[in-house]
Amino acid sequence: MKLINRNGRATLFSKRGEIDVAESSNGRFPAELDSLYFSWSEFAEWAKAFDAPNREVDLVDRRDLGAVSPAPSQVLAVGLNYVDHAAESGFQVPEYPIVFTKFASSIVGPFSELTLTSGTVDWEVELVAIVGVGGRNISAEDAWQHIAGLAIGQDYSDRDAQFRGQPAQFSLGKSFAGFGPIGPVLVSPEEFLAQSDPVIECLIDGERVQSATVSDMVFPIPDLVEKLSAIVELRPGDVIFTGTPPGVGFGQTPPRYLRQGQVVTSRISGLGVMEQRCV
Repeated sequence: MKLINRNGRATLFSKRGEIDVAESSNGRFPAELDSLYFSWSEFAEWAKAFDAPNREVDLVDRRDLGAVSPAPSQVLAVGLNYVDHAAESGFQVPEYPIVFTKFASSIVGPFSELTLTSGTVDWEVELVAIVGVGGRNISAEDAWQHIAGLAIGQDYSDRDAQFRGQPAQFSLGKSFAGFGPIGPVLVSPEEFLAQSDPVIECLIDGERVQSATVSDMVFPIPDLVEKLSAIVELRPGDVIFTGTPPGVGFGQTPPRYLRQGQVVTSRISGLGVMEQRCV
C-alpha cells in the first residue's frame, strides 16, 4: 500500500490512479490522515482492494503533498542508532535507545522550504515509522502489526540552539518550524520489507553526504517499538524517527552546515525522494 496526503486528503496511490479515501469509501473513512489512523486496522483491510503501483510517488505534483502524519500527538526520536554515527558524535554505541522528542509543531510536508535559524543548521536523514495501532507493552514480535507504514524524515538540527547550555537542549534545537519534514509517501511495512536491505541517503546540492543500509541500525524498528511502548503509550499517528546514519555536518572536520540556496535531497529505497531548499 502507498498512501499520500494530497491537498490535505488521504489518497491511495494505486494502479487505478489516485483513490480519494473518503470519496471511494462513501464516507466510511475520514478524509484527513490524522483522523484515519484511529481506524487503521479497518482501513488497511479495505485498502487491500487497491494494488499499489511500482512507480514512485514523486511523479505526483510535489506542491500538493503534505506530511504523511500531519498532526501526531507524539514525536519520538532515537539518537545514536547507527554505529558509525555514534563514533562521529564522540559516543559509545548505546546499550539502550537514546530517546528525545521533536515537538509536533516542527512537522511539515516533504517539499517545504527550510528556514535557516542560524549558521549551524545540520541535516540528519532518517527512516520514519508511523504508528497505526497504538498500545503499551508491545512485543518486538508483534511490533509490525502496530506500524501503519514507513516514510522518509529529516531531523534538522540547529546545533547552536541544541548545545546552548548544559545539559544539551536536544528537543528545542530540533523543533524549529519546518525542522521535521516527513513524506512523500507512507508505504506499508510488508511492501517496504519486501526489499533487500533498503539504502538511506542524504545529498546536498547533489553531493552524497550520508549513505547506509537500514540493516545498520543498532536497534531495529521492532526493538524500538517494544522498548518505547514499555514506557510510553503509543498512539495512532505517532511518529518515530529511528536515527540517522553517519555523515552529519557536525561530525565533519571542520564542521559543515547548511547555507542559503542549498538543496537537501533525502531518499530511501522504495520510499521515493524528499527535498528542501534552504532559505
